[in-house]
Amino acid sequence: MEDAIKLVNITKRFGSVTANKDISMSIRRGEILSLLGENGSGKTTLMNILSGIYYQDEGQIYVNGKEVAIKTPGEAFDLGIGMIHQHFKLVDVFTAAENIVLGLHEQGKFNMKAVHEKVKSICDKYGFNIEPDQKVYEMTVAEKQTLEIVKVLYRGADILILDEPTAVLTPQETQKLFTVMREMKKDGKAIVIITHKLHEVLDVSDRVSILRRGEYVGTVETKDATELSLTEMMVGQKVSLDLSRSEPKNRTKRLEIKNLNVVNKDGVKVLKDISFDAYGGEILGIAGISGCGQKELLESIAGLQLTCEGSSVEYYSPEESTSRQLIGLSPKKIKNLGVALSFVPEDRLGMGLVGSMGMTGNMMLKCYEIGKSFFTERNDPKQLAEKIKDSLGVVTPSVNTPVSRLSGGNVQKILVGREIAANPTVLMTAYAVRGLDIHTSYMIYNLLEEQKKKGVAVIYVGEDLDVLTAICDRILVLCGGEMTGIVDGPGSTKEQIGLLMTRSNKERSAE
Repeated sequence: MEDAIKLVNITKRFGSVTANKDISMSIRRGEILSLLGENGSGKTTLMNILSGIYYQDEGQIYVNGKEVAIKTPGEAFDLGIGMIHQHFKLVDVFTAAENIVLGLHEQGKFNMKAVHEKVKSICDKYGFNIEPDQKVYEMTVAEKQTLEIVKVLYRGADILILDEPTAVLTPQETQKLFTVMREMKKDGKAIVIITHKLHEVLDVSDRVSILRRGEYVGTVETKDATELSLTEMMVGQKVSLDLSRSEPKNRTKRLEIKNLNVVNKDGVKVLKDISFDAYGGEILGIAGISGCGQKELLESIAGLQLTCEGSSVEYYSPEESTSRQLIGLSPKKIKNLGVALSFVPEDRLGMGLVGSMGMTGNMMLKCYEIGKSFFTERNDPKQLAEKIKDSLGVVTPSVNTPVSRLSGGNVQKILVGREIAANPTVLMTAYAVRGLDIHTSYMIYNLLEEQKKKGVAVIYVGEDLDVLTAICDRILVLCGGEMTGIVDGPGSTKEQIGLLMTRSNKERSAE
């Protein structure tokens, strides 16, 4: 196979931090290459250099054997390089066709009929299903991702970079995406996939390139690799990938949710009559396609979401025989009641942490009332920050470095570590391992298991159904804001859960 791209001694620095150091590797035509590495290893930075978002400080890039300088995303497109980012770059109020041609230059008015015909041709060729006149806000997550891929193909890309493409897809949607990727590979396109899901790497890729702490470790043929061997290459030492799930003991009711209804600011009901119990000593998983109410469910319990009349969230304290109603209370009032509730939100920098603060400042947010004088006490938060940095392997120049400068995975480690360190009786996590490498993810899974053994009621919103069935005792499934079922964790299959994730109660009752 010929090289589509060859990187030679690529180095990229951000101040005193070297994100990529002397990286030399190749991307071939007609192959799917997986790019792996721990959080902060430089994967996304390297691909952002290829897509024109960053420019390397040292080294050369060769496209089709010719040395090139890629200084803008436009120049990357001119060379046939297109990147599909983890967070979609779409305008919600525009149609699919309008998003596809947005930013392109054409003399006079766009011939939208010709655009529709070209989009249809691309869809027919690779098996996509896109309606050109459909508005983006009407699309599912899978349809939006499909649109992003069609958009780069429309612009002539034959080297595609996909950053965490399956993060919010069901198993069925993931397999459809892989089928499309294989068709594009047959067509001679070069495809790079950045992912932390090793079973997907082994399923879809031909080769795997690994980065560690900004340096290139090596490339292996996927057929010769295992999850364990790839993890050891990423980490640089022997690791264990065992998920231990103990049987629940002394289950004690901590939360009783009844008739929970939430209407968003647009008047749309995003949660519809949700009722369930959460118990100390168990992990309750929440499964559903992104945007099906998981965020609103956890925020309602945490006092961050307005609920409709008749909604009820009862908290049962380990120290008291009577329950407390949490609906209508702010997070501060919930805390003042003595409710030990920790929450890892989906929006880690918007809601969970303050980006301009370092680790110490963000630890202090959880315990600012402990200060003995006008000035808030900083010693304990600093010690906690150092402890989390060491135990979870947070890559940061200092505990005072603003967290917004860190990689997404390291930010997630800080947030999860802080919330677990608060010794909660109820721990709610929304995508606790999103953006984390497999080694750190397993560390978090084991931390959640430890919390369960301590009698904590753990509510875990996750997107990897293999993990949900492995670590959760029960799994609640949401579809379109409705609860479509609660299944036994170890006794269910991901196909069964995937079907519940895509069928509303109305559709199921009509069968």
